[in-house]
Amino acid sequence: MVEDSKSARGSFEVGQAEDGISLVRFSGDWVLKAGMTSAENILADLDLGTAPNRIVFDFSGVGRWDSALVSLMVQLRRICEGRNIEVKPRDMPEGLRRLVDLALAVPEQAGAKRTEKPPAFLESTGQQFLDAVRSSGEMLQFLGEAIIALGNAARGRARFRSSDVLLVLQECGPQALPIVTLISFLVGMILAFVGLVQLEQFGADIFVANLVAVAMVREMGGMMTAIIMAGRTGAAFAAQLGTMNVNDEIAAFRTIGIPPNEFLVLPRMLALIFAVPLLTVYANVVGMLGGSVVTGLLSDVSLLQYYVQTTSSVTLGDWAGGLFKAVVYGIIIAIAGCLRGMQSKKSAAAVGDAATSAVVTAIVFIILAEAVLTVVYTILGV
Repeated sequence: MVEDSKSARGSFEVGQAEDGISLVRFSGDWVLKAGMTSAENILADLDLGTAPNRIVFDFSGVGRWDSALVSLMVQLRRICEGRNIEVKPRDMPEGLRRLVDLALAVPEQAGAKRTEKPPAFLESTGQQFLDAVRSSGEMLQFLGEAIIALGNAARGRARFRSSDVLLVLQECGPQALPIVTLISFLVGMILAFVGLVQLEQFGADIFVANLVAVAMVREMGGMMTAIIMAGRTGAAFAAQLGTMNVNDEIAAFRTIGIPPNEFLVLPRMLALIFAVPLLTVYANVVGMLGGSVVTGLLSDVSLLQYYVQTTSSVTLGDWAGGLFKAVVYGIIIAIAGCLRGMQSKKSAAAVGDAATSAVVTAIVFIILAEAVLTVVYTILGV
């Protein structure tokens, strides 16, 4: 029904009928557009705790009505039936009566509502194990294809554009300098502050330079840079390739005979192989500068003393070990981002999930690679 803009909004009044039975008198226009009250509000005003077992609903004052009144009456009837209260309508419009009777004619069938039973513990565990095995297999396959693509690039047989490498290198290299600078400087300051608090107890303030330099070069510089790049660049790779997958661009590459692993993945991998080690060197230097600031402000160690101690504590092997880790981190970030992007399903939500999964996967494997390489370096005495 069409509601008149000047119509009175539907209202109700609770009272007593001539025989002492509870009475609910409806008046005005009961339409969705005008808004409506709830069945609970009406029954609350009736005070069913002391009311008789019969309620009269008077519709003599009702003007316009639509599905709002039908829904309200169905709710009232069901609640009253559940409480063994008899409902008696008075002057109820014939159309409203038929619609309410039709809605209540067929009771809700038991089990009609679909409820998903949570899987049993063993079933859930087994499914998670199978998903992990399948995901590991897909990751190993993608890693093998990436290694083959690198081999083809080394022989000059890979099909990709060098301009793509330079473009990705620009995006994940110089444009990442501000965030790398901030994080590395703060990490260096934190390392220096923590070390200074402990070493001051032994009068060994000067060795804060050793602590900051070795920690940044061997561990923290590369790892913090990799984590930053995983969140910044790995997610971007996943979103880019996921969007291409949604638009069937990756399928188009396969159709015309261009391997996506060479044309799409290889430029991103090469760019990160170059960018992450360079950013790691920069992060190491910035972290040492952050440590020198804290040391100069909170101790008697001069900047020259800090510099001499730093240069004497870090060897070429330390730099080489840290840069090798950075190369591994770059490969992990590229593979995680590209893999999740190419695995993305064809929806906007799936692209977001792919970006999130790429970041999580990259960070997990970065920490794992850090632990493994550190143990290997210790065994080899590097």
